[in-house]
Amino acid sequence: MITIDVLEGDISAQDTDAVVNAANNHFWMGGGVAGALKRRGGEQIEADAMRQGPVEPGECVITRGRALPARYVIHAAVMGQDLQTSASLIETATRNALAMAEAHDLSSAAFPAFGTGVGGFPMEECARIMIAAVREHEPQSLRLVRFVLYGQAAYDTFVQAVKEGTA
Repeated sequence: MITIDVLEGDISAQDTDAVVNAANNHFWMGGGVAGALKRRGGEQIEADAMRQGPVEPGECVITRGRALPARYVIHAAVMGQDLQTSASLIETATRNALAMAEAHDLSSAAFPAFGTGVGGFPMEECARIMIAAVREHEPQSLRLVRFVLYGQAAYDTFVQAVKEGTA
């Protein structure tokens, strides 16, 4: 069984086995979560990811965490170059990020709210989709999924979604 944690804070400070980046399919890292990971972990994270792209939206790649507390960064392509996302892409990227963590025998991963920044996707729907994907995942090595949200409103939305079992 996977434990779901929700906290408000800086995902780049998480000491989970992996942190997940809500990426574009070419893996260039601009602002938001990607910018925070690149600032704390070093620009090499972006170069490592970009060497593995482009991929189809919804797919993931993994890089070392470099200077981050997390050992790895899973880059989930939640949008294409148009920076648009959808419920389907968020669900696919979440499931693929979970599978990537399992493929690397990781026990913990920290996720942001996919697509809610530059992608403009509604926070409530994102929470419902991502929590459902985690609850439906059949874990092998993965024991902890932590949602690390930026801002009290995002935190409250995810906490409420977990409590309501809207998954």
